[in-house]
Amino acid sequence: MNIGVIGAGSWGTTLADLLAKQGHSVMLWAYEQDLVDRMQQTHMNDLYLPSFTLDNNLSFTSDLVEAVSGREMLLLVSPSQVMRTVLQEAEPHIAADTLLVSAAKGVENSTLMIMSEVIEEVLPAEKCRRLAYLSGPTFAREVAAEIPTALTVAADSEEVAVFVQDLFSCDYFRLYRQDDVIGVELGGALKNVIALAAGVCDGLGYGYNTRAAVITRGLEEMTRIGLAKGAKRSTFSGLAGMGDLVLTCTGDLSRNRTVGLEIGRGRKLAEILKGMKMVAEGVKTTLSAYQLAQKLGVDVPIIEQMYLILNEDKDPRTAVRELMKRELKAEFSE
Repeated sequence: MNIGVIGAGSWGTTLADLLAKQGHSVMLWAYEQDLVDRMQQTHMNDLYLPSFTLDNNLSFTSDLVEAVSGREMLLLVSPSQVMRTVLQEAEPHIAADTLLVSAAKGVENSTLMIMSEVIEEVLPAEKCRRLAYLSGPTFAREVAAEIPTALTVAADSEEVAVFVQDLFSCDYFRLYRQDDVIGVELGGALKNVIALAAGVCDGLGYGYNTRAAVITRGLEEMTRIGLAKGAKRSTFSGLAGMGDLVLTCTGDLSRNRTVGLEIGRGRKLAEILKGMKMVAEGVKTTLSAYQLAQKLGVDVPIIEQMYLILNEDKDPRTAVRELMKRELKAEFSE
């Protein structure tokens, strides 16, 4: 296939390389012209995916029109907070029959929309007939190293889901499929907020007991928001829910856990972010998740405390103490 990949962070670069290795003609778009120049010269993304030589079927551009024009498929991997802007610029040049696959994870701050809602608002209906969404427990560097990985693709159309499943799957990358787009998208976005909280607790020096509690109760909060948005409960026990959550809350390669870890150790958020090359989506998604939960009338105490830590400089130990002293209640409620 003739494929354009929009977004040359670690994940976008990895997926572009994976598709190129399977014989597809892939063009990777990056915003930074200097990065494109270096990738053209070295066939490496030294900024976001160092140490990996990229496949020869992969080409590079900073021209968005060139990246999207005439493509049979577009893989959208821009950070969630700029997805709308990128799509608005690209839309006139996207063909009506182009397959669109989103691998971005987040909730837009200004509208509280997940990426499927953003895409369907920006693009005309005739360009939204073939949409799919990838999510699941993945660290880009491990996929780039061809370490066995499983994730899920969600689409309203079974035909589209099967096609994308076949397109991406190979001997180290396996896709499952389902039709719960909302659940898959929310799982991928909200787990980053819980990973921040898990990192905070690790940074405070708490143990595995605390981490397990944060993961389990965090999953319940993710599920509550999902159900209120119309998602399926089962999705949150799968790869896009529990799978991605466990990985992001425990893995040393997790950017969101790392940010939380440093906050727990006493560093300020602005200082931490200043030293990071890559985006920790959970920082901005925390605001969206908190506001979305308020809008939906959903109780999310961990997300709320994480919001207060990031946005109102609340002391993390105080936040944990308040969580532990909440009114006692049944573990599950409808």
